Amino acid sequence: MLRKSLFLFLFQLLLLLLFGYADPARNCTRDSPVVDSESIFEMVQHQVRGSLKIRDDCSFRVSQFDMLSGSDVHWWGAQGSGFDNLTKGFIVSEAGLSGTYKNTTFNVPLMSNVTWGMINVLAIWDRATASDFGHVVLRKEASAKPPPTLFDNCKVLSKKFRLRWSLNVSEDSLEIGLEAAIGITDFMAFGWADPSAKDSDLMIGGDVAVAGFKEDGLPFVDDFFITKYSECVRKGDGVVQGVCPDSAYEGPSGVGLANRSMLVYGHRKDGVSFVRYRWHLSKVDANYDRPVNHSANMKVIWALGPIKPPDSISPYYLPQNHGPDNYGHLVLNVSEHVNDCTGPLDAEDKEDQDIIIADANVPLVVTSAPAMHYPNPPNPDKVLYINKKEAPVLRVERGVPVKFSIQAGHDVALYITSDPLGGNATTRNLTETIYAGGPDAHGVQASPTELVWAPDRNTPDHIYYHSLYDQKMGWRVELVDGGLSDMYNNSVNLDDQQVTLFWTLSKDSISMAARGEKKSGYIAVGFGSGMVNNFVYVGWMDDTGIGHVNSYWIDGKDASSIHRTQENLTHVRCKTENGIITWEFTRPLDPSCKREKRIECKNIIDPTTPLKVVWAMGAKWSSDRLTDRNMHSSTSKRPIRVQLMRGSVEAEQDLLPVLAVHGFMMFVAWGILFPGGILAARYLKHLKGDGWFRIHVYLQYSGLIIVLLALLFAVAELRGFYVRSTHVKFGLATLFFACIQPVNAFLRPQKPANGEQAPSKRVIWEYFHAFVGRCAIVVGIAALFTGMKHLGDRYDVENVRGLNWAMAIWFLVGALIVIYLEYYERQRVKKQISTKSNWVFGNLEEDDSVDLLSSTRTTADKESLPSGRMEVQLEPLNR
Repeated sequence: MLRKSLFLFLFQLLLLLLFGYADPARNCTRDSPVVDSESIFEMVQHQVRGSLKIRDDCSFRVSQFDMLSGSDVHWWGAQGSGFDNLTKGFIVSEAGLSGTYKNTTFNVPLMSNVTWGMINVLAIWDRATASDFGHVVLRKEASAKPPPTLFDNCKVLSKKFRLRWSLNVSEDSLEIGLEAAIGITDFMAFGWADPSAKDSDLMIGGDVAVAGFKEDGLPFVDDFFITKYSECVRKGDGVVQGVCPDSAYEGPSGVGLANRSMLVYGHRKDGVSFVRYRWHLSKVDANYDRPVNHSANMKVIWALGPIKPPDSISPYYLPQNHGPDNYGHLVLNVSEHVNDCTGPLDAEDKEDQDIIIADANVPLVVTSAPAMHYPNPPNPDKVLYINKKEAPVLRVERGVPVKFSIQAGHDVALYITSDPLGGNATTRNLTETIYAGGPDAHGVQASPTELVWAPDRNTPDHIYYHSLYDQKMGWRVELVDGGLSDMYNNSVNLDDQQVTLFWTLSKDSISMAARGEKKSGYIAVGFGSGMVNNFVYVGWMDDTGIGHVNSYWIDGKDASSIHRTQENLTHVRCKTENGIITWEFTRPLDPSCKREKRIECKNIIDPTTPLKVVWAMGAKWSSDRLTDRNMHSSTSKRPIRVQLMRGSVEAEQDLLPVLAVHGFMMFVAWGILFPGGILAARYLKHLKGDGWFRIHVYLQYSGLIIVLLALLFAVAELRGFYVRSTHVKFGLATLFFACIQPVNAFLRPQKPANGEQAPSKRVIWEYFHAFVGRCAIVVGIAALFTGMKHLGDRYDVENVRGLNWAMAIWFLVGALIVIYLEYYERQRVKKQISTKSNWVFGNLEEDDSVDLLSSTRTTADKESLPSGRMEVQLEPLNR
């Protein structure tokens, strides 16, 4: 005993040393006038029920609390319950609300900087959607009535149907609430059976109330009497029978006059219908009503099912067949206290909003009008309507353009956004993605504005349409996958027609999809002549039904040779339908990483070059260690060359002859004609006449025509003009230089007369003309060599290397010839300058042998012309 006491003493001393310096507990006073006040939560969404009591100045207690789960739910303080006040509120407690609550009781502390004087309305608030789930008003000017969802008793009739009631004997009434997780077009029925009926035939003679919602969303309740298991019908003799309203038995003049049920309240929230009505206990009609003995056990009946709205034949809402599982009976004493309803009703389908399915051929008319049944309270007074439906769910198919006709007013600018609230998220210091619309997307009925939006495969599944100027005027957009052919610009069938490849090119990336045409466990698509030494993309479904897409580098034929890569794949999706797998992803054309460090950085896609594609299928894949069991069971027999730019499949040698002719024509132009024209202008001027000029012009224009023809020929066959490869860039440069020369020749200044000094414009023109021509030849030769390399990379042509050597020898020989001619020309010019002093009188022929660009021209002229006078030698004329 002593040992035990000593141990407890030491333990307490240890606790004192460890926690003796902890901050003291918050001192909670009870000075606020709202302390000890109690309130009942007003249900707004998520089936919120419960009561609240203010314990002191820094905490409150929540009792018998029900709530369906939200995403980011907090206790929220505001000055009022209106839209502006609630959206400007603040969090009052660090204790969040996570998960579903079922008849739960707990205490909630306020933050240290929050007092009850700052709060007039305490709400349950989802920050992600700015949604009010429910709230209490702490300071009421007058004593408020309890919310219509509050009752003294609750009885579970079925998994999705509950009966709530409160007995008021002094007023001879019974307040009844029918609550069911059913469709908006279904009815709820509850009432009293014929006491003398057997359990197998309780419905006949039953007096029931049928409740539900009309087409406009308003609740209704009516008093029915059952005379037959059938829909209410009027026979030829005027007799009414079946499940009919009491009014129907009174004849056409009794419509609505024999309804003993009095509607009090009704709402439709989270897929749950709730209708409250008042039922008299003893003040009943003797023919079609049954009195209720509030102190006795009585048999009651209930049913759920579809209801038919009024038409030209019947002015009533008439219940249809309830089915085998949606009805029942029990014994009930309404004076006994019962509460076996634990937790909120949770409907499978919580969305009642109208759904508008966008059609590419029919515009969606966007207007604005007062809010009646906005799906995400609190809401502003005015919201968006589409095709006359208030804030519907807009369902759009990826790849199909949607056309809006905006007539909501000039103060409402429609836009499609990632922000669930709208109203320009930047004003709330948040970021958003805007997919369509903006400040200019506004109009009126007399002058509507048209907006066309084409969602692509990368558009998220859920986005929103809103006004740019005000929050929460619109609602949700659901993106569904249409046909892959709509979502992608191009598609081809791969070898054996068992896999279809889809893709869309953008500036720096490519989006791809593959779909198998038969059942399989995975689909692998590789880029190259085979699966070995290639990059492969594999899509598969795991054991939990989740799809995956991974990239691999394969350098062998066994499982150990398959290496996972960390390629930057975005917008990844993989799904299966009836065992047929489809996967999708987006990747950059040229990975921005160091190729010497990561193998996937070498996985470059050049859209101008045909992409060799192969495929394989197998029974099972895994993200963990692969084995031989993951080997494919079927594969393509040969690679298919896919023209990414053209959107087609190319046979192995389809365009080889076309490109060969293109290359030959360019060689003739840049390897023969253009150089020949330049050589003629440079080395034939000393010949008499203008022969050199004619040769120069004819060769240059012939070369230009051949270049243009070769270019048009290639562009026409390739069905496009794409500036991505080095060859095309050099080709454009040569074309630019080639086209400048004719324009330059047309603008050349006039040549000076004999003996006159060349003007500066002429000298500049000659230098420019010569420089551009020589640059064109250099760039043209580079284009020829890069074109030969491009041809080899594209088709794996075996003799490309030999052709490159032949072309190199050709230009080397040409260079040697130019060196010889240049040497010869310089010797000839020197000889001509040395004999200029032997000028003969009467030789007036223009001398074209001297090149204006020659560096010896100016010096020679100055030496041949003395500064003082000119000597003329006269020779005798021999007769």
